[in-house]
Amino acid sequence: MRNFLCEKIVNIKPSGIRKFFDIVSEMKDAISLGVGEPDFDTPWHIRDEGIYAFERGKTFYTSNSGLKDLRQEISNYIKRTQGITYNPDNEILVTVGGSEAIDIGLRAIINPGDEVIIPQPSYVSYEPCAILAGAKPVIIELKAENEFRLKPEELLNAITDKTKILILPYPNNPTGAIMEREDLEKIAKIIIEKDILVMSDEIYSALTYKGKHTSIASIEGMKERTILINGFSKAYAMTGWRLGYACAPAEIAKQMTKIHQFAIMCAPTTSQYAGIEALKNGDEDVENMRQSYNQRRRYLLNAFKQMNLECFEPFGAFYVFPCIKEFGMTSEEFATRLLKEEKVALVPGTAFGECGEGYLRISYAYSLENLKIAIGRLEKFIKKLRS
Repeated sequence: MRNFLCEKIVNIKPSGIRKFFDIVSEMKDAISLGVGEPDFDTPWHIRDEGIYAFERGKTFYTSNSGLKDLRQEISNYIKRTQGITYNPDNEILVTVGGSEAIDIGLRAIINPGDEVIIPQPSYVSYEPCAILAGAKPVIIELKAENEFRLKPEELLNAITDKTKILILPYPNNPTGAIMEREDLEKIAKIIIEKDILVMSDEIYSALTYKGKHTSIASIEGMKERTILINGFSKAYAMTGWRLGYACAPAEIAKQMTKIHQFAIMCAPTTSQYAGIEALKNGDEDVENMRQSYNQRRRYLLNAFKQMNLECFEPFGAFYVFPCIKEFGMTSEEFATRLLKEEKVALVPGTAFGECGEGYLRISYAYSLENLKIAIGRLEKFIKKLRS
């Protein structure tokens, strides 16, 4: 038989995040700090709303773009937190998690040969989604000495006459880096001058530890150039509910909805009812979780300081990105040995781009108890390497 597989798909590497998670799931007494999933249960009042939706028989399709009440609450939330007004009728689309929004957002705007600028290290889906949409990914390698922020000169150097869109991944997974308003204003000026778009992935926007998150869409002239991606997984501990959204100019949202219509139909109905409750009454829950994450963040930074392990201070998401270059091993080798010898699973930095070499991603979306055990084992491993 001839080869029936799509060459484009075959050439895409599988996610580097899941590899170590799959191994540790079958390893007795192992601890994983590798998956970016909150250890909190979805708050009860949100779960109750989902249960109530089931009890009322609310199990049918919704409109393709999502429940009108949910789109209205998303509009209210963005207005409340960012001061941006989105029309719930034609500028908001409810999706199956933020990941679907990234995929269909790129597919709605990309023509073959267009270039997508992707700062890395960053979330594993951006580059494959760009390739699947028919684009050429253009990678900007972010630097630790810049706190992994995107610098204006780096963006300018990456833009060509084929550039269509910049993916802006802040707060950042895996580094925990943020972009503050003054950083974004410089980037926005270039975006407008060069007449390109931005996809701003703000899934961690509620989990910031230095001031308040600023969306680039809130900067003058940028709403009409921005596809804003967000969702419920991280802030509300709703990963399994698979609920996200995109806010975009009406003409872009219309085309995204068309793809969503044919590929998905609508986001899970029960999850949408729960999402309404989350946005209406979940601010206190988010703040409580944010404070807990911040406590864990400070614990890890102090622990790294005590063991003389280099790590810049992250101010967003729930990840730290320590440097392990001193040990003369690749990130993959370090992570593999740590798992084998001390039964702790971390993610090699290269899972998030080649420039992640020499780093590890550690998620602190785990209990402080598990973090202390895992860090104790990491410290033992490092002492062994240094001896």
